[in-house]
Amino acid sequence: MGNRSVAQATQGAMGTVMTHKAFGPRAEDGLEAVCREVARIEGLFSRFLPESDISRVNGSAGIRSEKVSRETYDVLSKAVAFSRQLPGCFDVTIAPLVALWNTSKASGCVPDAASIHTALSLVNDRDLILDSLEMTAGLKTRGQSVDLGGIGKGAAGDRIREVFKRFGIASAYSNLGGNVVTLGAKPDGSPWHVGIQHPRQEQGLIGAVAVADQTVVTSGDYQRGFTDNQGKRHHHILDPRTGYPADSGLISVSIVTEESLMADVLSTLVFVAGMEKGVEFLKSLPQVGAILVDSDVQVYITQGLEGRFQADQGIEVTILN
Repeated sequence: MGNRSVAQATQGAMGTVMTHKAFGPRAEDGLEAVCREVARIEGLFSRFLPESDISRVNGSAGIRSEKVSRETYDVLSKAVAFSRQLPGCFDVTIAPLVALWNTSKASGCVPDAASIHTALSLVNDRDLILDSLEMTAGLKTRGQSVDLGGIGKGAAGDRIREVFKRFGIASAYSNLGGNVVTLGAKPDGSPWHVGIQHPRQEQGLIGAVAVADQTVVTSGDYQRGFTDNQGKRHHHILDPRTGYPADSGLISVSIVTEESLMADVLSTLVFVAGMEKGVEFLKSLPQVGAILVDSDVQVYITQGLEGRFQADQGIEVTILN
């Protein structure tokens, strides 16, 4: 690698621990700028920070629209566009449901049907009012609220790559807790190998995928769940149609593509939609690769990943037509 410098940084942001690594003469400066940018994006997107764009939009639900930044506006409008493509499978106004299930996680009791019904009545991204001229966002009904959990880290990933490029960095990667963003290839020209977690073995992998200049985002039922007082486990990916954790027959979905925001949304969208609908939808996106694991822990990959996905020992892979 000659005189090329390497720098690494870790930061806590967006509810996870992120690690960034960059190569090149300005790697150190690039990483500092990346950490600042992630903090800035979190300051716009987080519903837990009272001054954020999203908190202001949520606080004014049913009253008025709020001026938002270009980034927030873009993320909201892209979220709505994606939700129209597989109706009911992705909805950024899901926050009332998320909050309800988070309360359950703390108490160990599953929400009752009446509470779910009430929260579900507030989930409808058709009530998100976006004005591109005024650059405002609003919600029609009091009690409605936005949660960018399924798209925010993806948007941050795309910003990270832009920042690295600004510093002339051609080789870097960031792990945003389940979202891996790569810029270019490794300094020696070989691809990065991103491991895909085995959904039923804490320390195991189902394999690894070779990528350069792409993002890998995984949504799985093994992340951030809770076990209720009856000993039943519930995962955190909620189905906006039912109000309950998605039960689609898929237990893990990894998306491989260039745009990080797109990968983030699609991993949730396909997870909730299930194998049949999800695979059919992916056929319309030839630039997107996917690794799907069903409830029998059978692994399926899209054709574009053939030769790039290396399964771990004992894992059989079916290539989707």
